[in-house]
Amino acid sequence: MLKAVIFDFDGVIADSELLHYKAINQIIARFGVDIPREKYWEHYLGYTDIDCFTAISDHYELDLGDKVLWGLVDEKFTAFEELIYNGTTIIAGVTDFIKMLVDNKIPVAICSGAVAADIDLMLQGSELKKVFDIIVSADDIEKGKPDPEGFTKALQILNRSRQEPIVPNQCLVIEDSHWGLQAARAAGMKSIAVTNTYPKEKLQDHADYVTDKLDSLKIEDVQKICTD
Repeated sequence: MLKAVIFDFDGVIADSELLHYKAINQIIARFGVDIPREKYWEHYLGYTDIDCFTAISDHYELDLGDKVLWGLVDEKFTAFEELIYNGTTIIAGVTDFIKMLVDNKIPVAICSGAVAADIDLMLQGSELKKVFDIIVSADDIEKGKPDPEGFTKALQILNRSRQEPIVPNQCLVIEDSHWGLQAARAAGMKSIAVTNTYPKEKLQDHADYVTDKLDSLKIEDVQKICTD
């Protein structure tokens, strides 16, 4: 039985992956690094900011220390903020899908590798600003996806106010990357992959269901995934 839905944020709710890529490339350029888009999508997509800069430092042999890396994270937020002011980032159809869940009294949460400030910034002015029961961001976890820590923590927080706890297989995760889908599976949760970032063939082995558009699903479709 479906009792909660946990959403990834970047690439699922907000179309912000390209903005993250541009901001990171802008910051890392001072070290003589220009990451091709396809390489970023293959190697760094889905990482927290600190994990991303750490991986870039390792891959390009920059030998950056922790102090420098965390400084780059702060700079990246400023660059990202400037980019996001150019327009809305909420993906078409997502608001209707989330409203459908809320109308059916399904708790909704976010578990994202983005920092809380980024998420708040992108939700500002949207109809989704006050919809989510909880938000777990990169600020709240030690290990990013594919580690299940974030999803496990989100469910623990959802259960704090419930007399009858939700168990993992009653929880549905919405993701756009194989890292996130692997984390959901490791947490014992069901999952829907949405093909906003990767094609179906890269996601289907890790997900219980794959769709091109979330608003093409009815509540019966979503509930069925947690009963199969």
